[in-house]
Amino acid sequence: MKPNPQEKNRRAPNHPTQHHWHEMNRKQRREMMRKIESKDLSLEVIHPDAAGIDIGNEFHYVAVPLSRDGQPVRRFGCTTAELKAMAAWLQQCGIRTVAMQSTGVYWVAVYDILEQAGFEVYLVNARDTKNLPGRKSDVQESQWLLKLHTYGLLRNSFRPSQEIRMMRTYWRQRNDLVQSAGRHILRMQKVLTQMNVQLANVLSDISGVTGQAIIRAILAGERDPHKLAALRDCRVKANEEQIAQSLEGNWQEDLLFLLKQEQKGYEFCQKQMAECDRQLAQYLQQREDRSQGAPLPEEKRKGRLKKKRGNRPRFDLREGLFRMTGTDLTRIDSIDVQTATTVISEAGYDMSKWKTENHFVSWVRLCPDNRISGNKVIGKGRLPTNNPISIALKLAATTLRQSKTYLGAQFRRLRTKLGTPIAIKAMAAKLARLVYRILRYGMKYVDQGAAVYELKHRELQVQQLKWKAAKLGYKVTPIPAA
Repeated sequence: MKPNPQEKNRRAPNHPTQHHWHEMNRKQRREMMRKIESKDLSLEVIHPDAAGIDIGNEFHYVAVPLSRDGQPVRRFGCTTAELKAMAAWLQQCGIRTVAMQSTGVYWVAVYDILEQAGFEVYLVNARDTKNLPGRKSDVQESQWLLKLHTYGLLRNSFRPSQEIRMMRTYWRQRNDLVQSAGRHILRMQKVLTQMNVQLANVLSDISGVTGQAIIRAILAGERDPHKLAALRDCRVKANEEQIAQSLEGNWQEDLLFLLKQEQKGYEFCQKQMAECDRQLAQYLQQREDRSQGAPLPEEKRKGRLKKKRGNRPRFDLREGLFRMTGTDLTRIDSIDVQTATTVISEAGYDMSKWKTENHFVSWVRLCPDNRISGNKVIGKGRLPTNNPISIALKLAATTLRQSKTYLGAQFRRLRTKLGTPIAIKAMAAKLARLVYRILRYGMKYVDQGAAVYELKHRELQVQQLKWKAAKLGYKVTPIPAA
């Protein structure tokens, strides 16, 4: 009687691999593929002391190996006492590493308690396991996670340190307040338009000094357009007569009530933003000084010296970031202090978590998504993402359109050759690589200017033309210098 192929695989000797699949080079991957095609394949146990947890809103299902407990799958609640009981049971079973998958933020409390208990926690993306068979219930799902994690088939998601997570909380809250304030401004413009108060036609921003002064006077009961226009700031291009004509409206009681509500909401957001700035300034002041006494580079670029308040922090955020990281990311063209804060608050300043700059670019979802078959690119997909770093770097890349710098010249060439969307993504990836090099190796960025890039590009074009001419059999004669 012939043995069952599954039994034959169980009896097969173990052929361990030196690294995980994503850590192998081409030669090691070919050897692994040959082992997969052979008949004596057996998977290597990477994490023998592993457990799998299926995270839920009310209950968490935890699976351990059959040899560790008579009841290998247990259900725990979401309270702190039950989570600590879960950690104690896992320690009793001799577990060292745990893999969990979840949606939303239900995993955060479980992650923190298990991390404090000394476990190595893997936060797994559900996209890596959702298409695999054998998952029909929460119990089977936890057991399936256990199996995959035991053989090292799951990737851990990146989570910054507690120090960076605190900064990320403050900065994300501040960005949410900025967006909320913007929504209040839009509603105020809508109400003014409904009352036929065309203030937005004479003022570029009603959240400025003149716009806010006029709105507060309207809410205080002033209706005379000339008195309202007298509140004009000297920097406004429109004169008082033009502003007065735009302030002759239909003052309806219900719309004035809405205007008052939105104005109070906007002022509340501004107050909350000021509190976030104070908390963030205090946080940065308490961090360890990694600048080693080096002075902050003086800003001499004219575009950066213009003081545009807007929603920018009300303290010297650039100095705080330099003291925290020891580097100045704002030296890179198109990266301002707010973009640099987004990068550091999301990824931190320790770039050793990514082996190379290409790994970092892939993590922020700025790498190409080419579908390759037969050593040929058969299609190009898109990598949708809501990574704040990716969004911030793309916005920064769009500002290079009129920049008279090396990066600006490169962006304009890529935009002409590939189109604006692809050029923006390519330049965002370029900025990500520069950020990685500065934070990882302490490199200093020095702009060489647009002329240097154009000269290098011209020399490259000449070399390509010479190569094509030589390939066609033409003899290239160098032109003597004048």
